[in-house]
Formats: sequence, C-alpha cells, structure tokens
Amino acid sequence: MPRAVAINVAANTNLPGRRGPVYPDGSFVYVPIPEREPTAEPVPTYADLDLAAYVPDDAVDRPVHLDPEFADALGREAYTYGDPHGVKARPISALEPGDSLLFYATLTVREGDADRSNRADHPARADRVDWLPQEWGCFLIGEFRVAEVLAGDGYREADAATRARFASNAHARRESFDAAVLVRGDPDGSRLFDRAVPLSTPAGGADANRLVTDLSADSGKGPWWRRVLRYDADATATLRERIDADPADWPA
Repeated sequence: MPRAVAINVAANTNLPGRRGPVYPDGSFVYVPIPEREPTAEPVPTYADLDLAAYVPDDAVDRPVHLDPEFADALGREAYTYGDPHGVKARPISALEPGDSLLFYATLTVREGDADRSNRADHPARADRVDWLPQEWGCFLIGEFRVAEVLAGDGYREADAATRARFASNAHARRESFDAAVLVRGDPDGSRLFDRAVPLSTPAGGADANRLVTDLSADSGKGPWWRRVLRYDADATATLRERIDADPADWPA
C-alpha cells in the first residue's frame, strides 16, 4: 500500500528573506527559494515569474530555484524534484511508484482575498479564518504521486532518454549536477494544491496539528516544521482524505 513522506520547501525567512502568503480563503502563492549555484543556461528571476511582490526588494532580480516544479505552475511543464541533502534524500530514495512525496511550506497569513491564485480555475471560497494561525503556519502545498525515483549516481550514468525525463529539474540545469536523488511525479495524481492544507493548529505556527502528531511518525515537538514527516500506509490513506476535505470538517 502507498506510503508518504513530506518535506519542507519554498521561500522562508532565510531564503530569500520572506515567506509566501496564505489567505483566509485558503489560497496561497508558491514562492520558490532563490538559485544559489551557477546554471548552464539562464533561469527565470522572481520578476520574470511575476513573484516580485512576494520577495524582498533585493531579491526581485535573483534567479529562482524552481524545485519542486509543478506542471501548469510558474510556466513549468513537468513534475520533478531533486535534493542534494542526505537528510531528505534518504527517505525520498525509499519511495516507490504510487507512493506520495508531499511538499510543505511555512506561509505568512495575510488578510483579505488573494490577489492571485496558483491556478486559473481556483474555486471561489468564503473567507474563514478560524482554521488559520494568527501570523504564520506550516501548510501542505502540493503532492507528487511518484512515478520514478532515481539516485544521483543513476542519473549521471543514465542513458539520454532517462536523463531527458529530468532535464527541466533545477539540479539538472546547474553547471554541476548535485542532486542525491531525483523524483518524477505522475501527472495523474500530482498537483500544486488549490489551497493550503494546514499542519499547524490555529494556536500558532509552531503548534503541530493532528496531521503531524497523530498520523506521522513525528512527535510534533521542537522544530518539527523543518523535519521530514513520514506516513505509513494507513496514515497516508487518511492524509489523502484530509487533503481533499474542508478544514471545518477536520478534528481539532
């Protein structure tokens, strides 16, 4: 049965110095981190991607590390993710086709309706703030239904057809490929969510809710929002149901 791991991605208070926003209707803006390594070819900047309003002024013209990439978001056409760090790469490497790689981000709560959404067909939702923390929180923002997992060494030794499947990934676009693992998401089941799914309670961003404390293998103590969250098969099934449910229907 499918399992899942969830990892932290996207802009934060260190890189590039500001979190992406989440709004009372549940909509949010996916803001990737900046690219910090030389690339073989130019990559888009925050300004190019219409994300200048969501990053500090000194980051507007910085190139963007578009990882993970979601088809139909920010001009991308594929679902790929790469990671050079063993703490994430090891659990990701254990995933198999049909498993879920989930992505979560810390987001700053903003008042009012979103002035943009991640998808043109984002459904209108009534404002509701009782499920949101006051200032910031941790939220699931997307999922890959795993189609393929490839170790970094496997990519280096792969044939042209295999490498082509990951050609758009940010680590493959660097001058020096550095990913320890690459993941390709199946278009059937992979998506950037239309609305953020909270992992924090309304009490505050650092307070983990039951998606962490009851379903994952993590205690929810300490800086859990920086750690890899692991879900067994039963927990993954429940988690997928919660992702598609209205926050009003979740247990407290």
